[in-house]
Amino acid sequence: MTFNDTKLSTRRDVLRMAAISAAGIPLLGRADANWPTKPVTLIVPFPAGGGTDAFARPLAAQFAKLTGKQLIIDNRGGAGGTLGAGIASRAQPDGYTLFMGAVHHTIAPSMYPKLDYDLEKDFIPLALVASVPQVLVVNPKKVPQADFKAFLEYVRQNPARLNYGSAGSGTSHHLAGELFKQQTKTFITHIPYRGAGPALQDLISGNVEMMFDGLGSSAGHIKGGRIKALMVSGNKRNPAFPDVPSAAEVGLPDYTVTTWYGIWAPKGTPPEIQARAVEEIRKAALTDEAKAIWANQGAEFSNMTPKQFGGFVNGEIKRWANVVKLSGAKLD
Repeated sequence: MTFNDTKLSTRRDVLRMAAISAAGIPLLGRADANWPTKPVTLIVPFPAGGGTDAFARPLAAQFAKLTGKQLIIDNRGGAGGTLGAGIASRAQPDGYTLFMGAVHHTIAPSMYPKLDYDLEKDFIPLALVASVPQVLVVNPKKVPQADFKAFLEYVRQNPARLNYGSAGSGTSHHLAGELFKQQTKTFITHIPYRGAGPALQDLISGNVEMMFDGLGSSAGHIKGGRIKALMVSGNKRNPAFPDVPSAAEVGLPDYTVTTWYGIWAPKGTPPEIQARAVEEIRKAALTDEAKAIWANQGAEFSNMTPKQFGGFVNGEIKRWANVVKLSGAKLD
């Protein structure tokens, strides 16, 4: 290598590290520049088949393709996602165990009187990888009404007749149902499951009639005709499902529930490895393959820095505490 080649390489390294620093990520140290050198475990605190899985598995595939090392999905469902979160919080902070949590984990502090972890103190935020609106879905054989207006009229005329499944007590699915009841002045019965996957399967089989789910995990079933979408939360339609009206369109302008998924590292993970993890997660999520999957599920990828993601999480904890208080939601 010539002197000029060395100068060029050094200049590239400086520019690369400057870009990483500007994004709010700690600078890399030489000792950790080769991370990962072995498979990385990603704890997903819900059973397979749910919304978290819908993004974790494609992300893992792209991560492996780019780094040459596996990102192994370890599903640890239970207690509305808090069981897996507790396990992840106690993992060795060496960069080889990461945690993929969701909006549910910002609701949990207000719903569970005793948690064996603290989301803000025991974890380091790395990346917000996907955000999707909640969607009201029904089993078309159990709920034959053609549109939301007819469905709402039926619900009002038949209090306690319909059951809605959720990923567990204290999850966004649960709170979305409580908000729906509050804003429509109706009564539907909450049936908690150990994750969105099992709840969706019972919805498809007709054991529950309806569900408020993240669009990511419901998208394939909606397109396959196994379940029917009656509305998406918020004030605009989702590009992936342009025929499904928004909550604002059907008369619920204040009904906004978004399901999002993020990745954390256990507290104590070296800053250099944090930086590498953020870099590789972003690269994996921004591949053409991942972007196509995100778009197909009506999801968006966020370019938040780790610091911005941490601030977002803090805001969500406060927002959901207020929602829980106003809705009167309780553990079943």
